[in-house]
Amino acid sequence: MVVMGRIVSAQGILGWVKVQTFTEHLDGLLDYDEWYLGNDKQPWRKVEVLEANVHGKVLVVKLPGIVDRTAAEQCKGLLVAVHRDSLPKQEPGEYFWSDLIGMQVINLAGEALGTVDTLLETGANDVLSVRDAEGKERLIPFLASVIQQVSLEERVIRVDWQADY
Repeated sequence: MVVMGRIVSAQGILGWVKVQTFTEHLDGLLDYDEWYLGNDKQPWRKVEVLEANVHGKVLVVKLPGIVDRTAAEQCKGLLVAVHRDSLPKQEPGEYFWSDLIGMQVINLAGEALGTVDTLLETGANDVLSVRDAEGKERLIPFLASVIQQVSLEERVIRVDWQADY
């Protein structure tokens, strides 16, 4: 499975949840009929989205069995995943945003810059939002001149980017 988002909070009193997506387009997660919810503390379970809307920078989603705010609040922190075989084929050098989330970022000098927290679509190019151990955010453009290597196996992105940028 591939993690494609995270439930970040409850929305309203009728059991809706807010989902932060790790997809290129905010509504990209809606292309998949079957979602799996879970994390390292809760077992994964298959769910079907009953209704969903884009609301600002998140999806607002109604899921089965979540009927009130209390139940929705208990979902906070659950990850949203889909089966990898349901994803479209990638060309060489293309990556799913969800694969990049959590990867360690190291510059050419060997300095650890942090881990990828999320990606931003700016229009001109995508941008990695990288957070260091203290929580400081560093924005790094996802450009061929900056991204030197992406190793999905090592979970490391090597960048031509100075620590003091």
